[in-house]
Amino acid sequence: MDFKGKTVLTTGSTRGIGKAIASKFAEKGANVVITGRNKATAELVAQNLKNEYGVEAYGFKLDFAEDIPSQWKEIEKVAGQIDILVNNAGITRDALFIRMKEEDWNEVLQANLTGTFKITQLVVKGMMKKRWGRIINISSIIGFIGNPGQVNYATTKAGLIGFTKSLAKELASRNITVNAVAPGFIETDMTDKLPAEIKEKYLEQIPLGRFGKPEDVANAVIFLASDMADYITGETIHVNGGMY
Repeated sequence: MDFKGKTVLTTGSTRGIGKAIASKFAEKGANVVITGRNKATAELVAQNLKNEYGVEAYGFKLDFAEDIPSQWKEIEKVAGQIDILVNNAGITRDALFIRMKEEDWNEVLQANLTGTFKITQLVVKGMMKKRWGRIINISSIIGFIGNPGQVNYATTKAGLIGFTKSLAKELASRNITVNAVAPGFIETDMTDKLPAEIKEKYLEQIPLGRFGKPEDVANAVIFLASDMADYITGETIHVNGGMY
């Protein structure tokens, strides 16, 4: 799994799963584009990866609530052609459905689905010209089993599966594969905030008896982006310790 000469853009890669994915690609020799809603943080993460692995690394602000095409132009101008796109950025705005505000619904759809649609449409043009590309979408176990208080989030993560399957069929003739990874309960800053009793409840449902690490998700993404997965497209890899 050698990614020297490839450039990888991972959205939402300043922390958690996205950062682990970008770090794994850098470790394997890829040039990486770090994006997040805070430019200074993205630049710091990029600089650290550049120092550690000796690859080219760039940090940019990419906020799906703002003008995506203009942000993309800046990224493309500096980083050049993107070979591998990992759509990881996402947010939650949890509330019971009966109390969910329309703005909570709209914000999650904008970030998790519409933003993914827009950045993918921009990036894929270069892949089509080159007749090679890898797109990996980060879904979630919640998109398959649902979760109280997360109707908006579950809808977007389920939607990403339809997005993945349909886009895979459209781009296959251009030698571009499109796959998804659906993480289960992964230890991140977001999950650390959950009450202990909720964590214990989830742990009881995981046959492997432990929560996942961001690196577990990164390993699946690396596989799907590698030559070893050349004949895999439109698929979803579940990384959940047997929970689903």
